[in-house]
Amino acid sequence: MSNGSLDKYLFDQPQVTLSWSQRFKVIKGVASGLFYLHEGWDQVVIHRDVKASNVLLDGELNGKLGDFGLARLYDHGTDPQTTHVVGTLGYLAPEHTRSGKATRSTDVFAFGAFMLEVACDYVAEELQLVLKLGLLCSHSEAAARPSMRQVVQYLEGDVPFPDLTSLCLSSTGLAFAHRDGFDDFFMSYPSSMNQAFSHTSSVAESLLSGGR
Repeated sequence: MSNGSLDKYLFDQPQVTLSWSQRFKVIKGVASGLFYLHEGWDQVVIHRDVKASNVLLDGELNGKLGDFGLARLYDHGTDPQTTHVVGTLGYLAPEHTRSGKATRSTDVFAFGAFMLEVACDYVAEELQLVLKLGLLCSHSEAAARPSMRQVVQYLEGDVPFPDLTSLCLSSTGLAFAHRDGFDDFFMSYPSSMNQAFSHTSSVAESLLSGGR
């Protein structure tokens, strides 16, 4: 790719600053790529190393996910096999290090960390979405993370991001209120995690106010 990898624009060349619109376009491009890998092909492709240095930029600064050296394949509807834990520290989902299983959800965790890494120079409304979505994707509980299909829908504005204060609490976990045109996103995880998850919105708002 003519513009190399994204990490040099984030870390190695601070004099070259990507605008927020360019960053947001990169985030959406990588999200679409992961969505295709997870759901759009004959097999499920788990990238296992989503990070800024593996995102390549073309001449128009569109983000393309590259470096599939650690990728794993498995059939739709089957469980992934246990493998050696590989990837980059800071992007590894907690359950991956415990079980050794790379899943679509572990890629979502890494993508959440990636979003938080890229976000700055912002349009406030879009940044708030990215921060909240990044925190949700990198949730420590796999069941609380959205799919990449849902991530793309949020980023493209096809469905509104749910108000985190509207989460429905039940004895079995949490669920978002139903949204028209959007599959129910049910999250089942221990009630001890409820308080931490409910703080996602306030964390994002705190980051926004601190950056202005």
